[in-house]
Amino acid sequence: MIDFMNESSGDTLGIHASGKLTRTDYETILIPQLAELFKAHGQLNIVFYMDQTFEGWDLEAAWDDASYGLMHRADFGKLAVVGGPAWVDRSIKLIGFLMKGEIKVFGSDQLAQAWQWIST
Repeated sequence: MIDFMNESSGDTLGIHASGKLTRTDYETILIPQLAELFKAHGQLNIVFYMDQTFEGWDLEAAWDDASYGLMHRADFGKLAVVGGPAWVDRSIKLIGFLMKGEIKVFGSDQLAQAWQWIST
């Protein structure tokens, strides 16, 4: 499931991920919101927070995430990835070289620090 965080404003979007993300989450919630914000602001900063219930992506959602991310790899200024299983941290570090913006990984207890970093 995807929810947007109350701290979101302007060109900064906070995404709260829980459970298993599906293609429906991407097609009906995340991608329309990102498209609207890209149109309004050009480049975006993202805080992606995975809570303790986060289980990952189903195959279709993983494909949507990867393809949309690659299509917009130059459109993200900063990406703060917070929490999630250890494999997410390793994956982010491996694919981080594809993004033109800055990426920083934070522990699950560092959400406030992620918001501080994204706003500087």
